[in-house]
Amino acid sequence: MTVDPNAATQSWPSPEPERRQNPARYLIPALVAAAVAVALGAYGKVHDPAGTAFNLAGFSSTGAVKSWLATAAFLFALVQLVSALMVYGKLPGPSWSSTLHRWSGRVAFLLAVPVAVHCLYALGFQSYESRVLWHSLLGCFFFGVFSAKMLLLRWERLPGWLLPIVGGLVFTALTILWLTSALWFFRTFGVTT
Repeated sequence: MTVDPNAATQSWPSPEPERRQNPARYLIPALVAAAVAVALGAYGKVHDPAGTAFNLAGFSSTGAVKSWLATAAFLFALVQLVSALMVYGKLPGPSWSSTLHRWSGRVAFLLAVPVAVHCLYALGFQSYESRVLWHSLLGCFFFGVFSAKMLLLRWERLPGWLLPIVGGLVFTALTILWLTSALWFFRTFGVTT
C-alpha cells in the first residue's frame, strides 16, 4: 500500500458539517419588536392623556425637559454610531471601543425612557399633524426595534450584517424622533431650559 504524502488528511472523528441557520428564527425578535411597538401605540391611543408626567427643577417646561433629555440621548447615540464604526473596523479606535459602545447605548436608552414615559402618559399617541404622527409612529417603532436588538445581542452565530442593520434602524429612528421633537421645540420656542 502506498501513501500519497500530498493527500489531504482528515481528522478523526470527522468534523460536523456546518449547520445552516433557519431564517425563521429571526421571526422571534421581529414579532417581539412588533408586539412592543403595537402595545405602546395602542396604550398611547386609548390612554387618556394626563397633560404632564414630570417636570424637573430648573427647567421652564416639560417640553424643555424632554428636549434636553432627547438631545442628550441623541448625542450618546452619535457616540454609539462612531463607536460601532470603530468596533466593526470602519474607523480606527481604541481597544475599549466596544465598552464605549455598550455604555453609550445604555446611557442613551436611560435618557430616552423618561421622555417616552412622558410622551405616552402625558400626550398619548397623537396624529393631528404629520410631524406629530411621524413622531408617534417612530417612538413606538424605536422601542420595538430596540427590543429586537437587545434580543439579538444574546444570540450566537448571527449573520454579520444583521446587528448593524438593526442598530442602524435604532439610530435612524432616534434621529428622526429628535428632529421631530427636540429640534422642532428649540426652533419653535428657542433654546431654553
